[in-house]
Amino acid sequence: MSDDRDKAAELARAVRLREQGRAGQAREALLELASRHPEDAEIAYQTAWAHDVLGLEREAVPFYERALGGPGLSRDSRHGAFLGLGSTHRVLGAYGEAVRTLRRGLEEFPDDPALRAFLAMALYNEGEGREAVRLLLKALAGTSEDPRVRRYRRAIEYYADDLDGVQSANEEPRAVS
Repeated sequence: MSDDRDKAAELARAVRLREQGRAGQAREALLELASRHPEDAEIAYQTAWAHDVLGLEREAVPFYERALGGPGLSRDSRHGAFLGLGSTHRVLGAYGEAVRTLRRGLEEFPDDPALRAFLAMALYNEGEGREAVRLLLKALAGTSEDPRVRRYRRAIEYYADDLDGVQSANEEPRAVS
């Protein structure tokens, strides 16, 4: 039990270092923790994050994968791991992996606008601009507090699914606003 408390205290200290802008020190502490506790998903996630903060994306990937591969992550950390790994794959040019990772994240967090935004970027990189725009429009309509966007929410959501749709001269106007 003392080992669990010590591990938790060391992890909390390393996270504080990262939050204080001392990511290099956090990374060293987390690498040490990760080597002693390779099965701990939360330590793996925090280690990945520290690498990302330092621009060490390639080194972050295996830690994100380890974090997502086993039990033990809180819901917030699991969300962050999907977002971090998907974003990291995209930054590294592994667009297909980014799309797959972010779609997996959306299976668990289906209404999350941040995952949708990063998925839209990866889809754009994959040449799927139409799907990217659709996702962004739906996220905008669903999360914006701007009164003008709120006023046209139904129309934005409708047309997001039918970006090329046009009305012929003989049709009645669609009531979507």
